[in-house]
Amino acid sequence: MQVKLSELQNKPVWFLIPTVAIALLLIYLLFPQQQESSPATALELINAESPQQTETPIVEMPETAEPLMIDVKGQVNKPGVYALEAGSRMQDAIQAAGGFTPEADSRAINLAQIVVDETSLYVPATGEEEVVPISPQTVTASGGGLININQATEAELMELPGIGPSKAAAILAYRDEIGKFNAPEQLKEVTGIGDKTFEKLQDLIVAK
Repeated sequence: MQVKLSELQNKPVWFLIPTVAIALLLIYLLFPQQQESSPATALELINAESPQQTETPIVEMPETAEPLMIDVKGQVNKPGVYALEAGSRMQDAIQAAGGFTPEADSRAINLAQIVVDETSLYVPATGEEEVVPISPQTVTASGGGLININQATEAELMELPGIGPSKAAAILAYRDEIGKFNAPEQLKEVTGIGDKTFEKLQDLIVAK
């Protein structure tokens, strides 16, 4: 029995919906969509391709020692205050001041002596009788003018570099309680006097 075209056109269209749904299902099953790469996989690829960054090592710069200040006077070509490196000798101080004058008594100076910060070096003339008065901060040829820490008064101790009223009083208290110093190095046992302070005055003191 033949169905007339006019009869099909008059029927409702909804009867075609099941047919279309079946066709779409077949297309989905026959042609599956490719799965997208997971975020984790993509991240791993990026990490694998990117070069690893290495930390730059931090290089610590060595601390620079403060310069030593010395006042060079007397028979030198250029008297004045000079800054020298730590560990310098009196020979370096004389060279910084332009060397000895022809009248200088070079034999009076211990050129091998280590320079102490905040000190004064006086170079006498040959045959000079009246020598400039020596203070604890003055270094002379014979090494005189040293402070005897077993006999010095509080005022005399305070003339030493790095020694103020409190440290001078502590030295006197140590002498009263413990007794005399057997060696200059024993001064470091006094409260407030450490290695740094002792280095400044070790060439200016004696223990007799």
